[in-house]
Amino acid sequence: MIKRFFLFLILILSSSSILKAQELLCTVEVNTSSIEGTNKSVFETLQQAISEYFNETKWTNAIFAPNERIECRFFLTVKEYTNDRIKGELQVQLSRPVYNSTYTTTLFNFKDSKIEFDYREGEPLIFNENIWSNNLTGILDFYAYLFLALDFDSFSPQGGQPYFDKAATVVQQAQSSGEIGWRAFEDTRNRSAVLSVFTDANTSMMRDMLYQYHRKGLDEMVTSPDKGRASITESLEAIKEVYDHAPMSVGLSIFRDAKLDELVNVYSKAPQTERDQVYELLQPIYPTDRQRLEKIKKPEE
Repeated sequence: MIKRFFLFLILILSSSSILKAQELLCTVEVNTSSIEGTNKSVFETLQQAISEYFNETKWTNAIFAPNERIECRFFLTVKEYTNDRIKGELQVQLSRPVYNSTYTTTLFNFKDSKIEFDYREGEPLIFNENIWSNNLTGILDFYAYLFLALDFDSFSPQGGQPYFDKAATVVQQAQSSGEIGWRAFEDTRNRSAVLSVFTDANTSMMRDMLYQYHRKGLDEMVTSPDKGRASITESLEAIKEVYDHAPMSVGLSIFRDAKLDELVNVYSKAPQTERDQVYELLQPIYPTDRQRLEKIKKPEE
C-alpha cells in the first residue's frame, strides 16, 4: 500500500513537471559567414549558450504549458571578432498564435545594429536580474523581457507592464556600463529608443494597439471576420497618432516590418470603403511602401 502511494506521488510530481515549462521557446542562430580565418567553435558554443540562456531561464512567476511557450527568433550575424570582442548585428523576431487557427502572427521584427560584447569560449552565461554582469547577458535580458511584455500586452490590456519595468531596469543598468546601444538619444534605433516606443507618453498608444489588433482583431476574425477586421482598422489609428507626435519614432518601422504584409491579407476580402480608409491612413506614413499599400487598396484577384 505504501509502495503504491509513493508510486502515485511520483506520477503526480512527474506530471506537474511535464505540464510546467519555461516561458520562451527561442530559436537561436549565430552566423559567421562574414568573417574568415577564425576558429568557429567559439561561435558554436556561443549559440548553444544563448539558446540555453533564453530557453532554460525562468523569467516570470507565471506557469506556462509547453504549448504556451512564447516563440521568438534571435539571429546574430558576426561582423568582427578580435580579442574576445564580438561585433555584429542582430535580427530579433517575436510571434504569437491566433486563437482557433493554425496562423501565427508576427508581433515584433527588429534589426539591432549596435551589438558589441565580450565572450570567451565556454564562458557560462549566468542570469541575475539584480546585477549587471556583462553586455551579452544584458542584451539577452532586455530582449527576453521585451518579448514577454509584448506578448502579455497582446493578450490583456497593459498586461506586459511588469516586464516593461524589468526591461527599463536593464536599460538603466546598461547606461552606466559605457557600452553602445543603450544610451538615450545616442540614435533613434537603439535599445533605449525601442523601449521608449512603449513607455513614452507620445508613443505608448502602441501598447493599446497590440491588444486591440491581436486579441480583439485577429483572434476574433476566425469566427467573425468583419468584427475582427473592424477592430484592426480602429487600432491603426494609434499608428497615425504616433506619426503625428513622433514622426521619427522607431515604432513606425517596427510596425511596418511586422505588419504591412499581413495587412494585405487582412483586407483582402474587405469592402472597398474599408480598404480605402486603411490606405489613406497608412500611405502618408509609409510613402516608400506604396507598392505594398496598393495591394491593400486593390487586392490581387
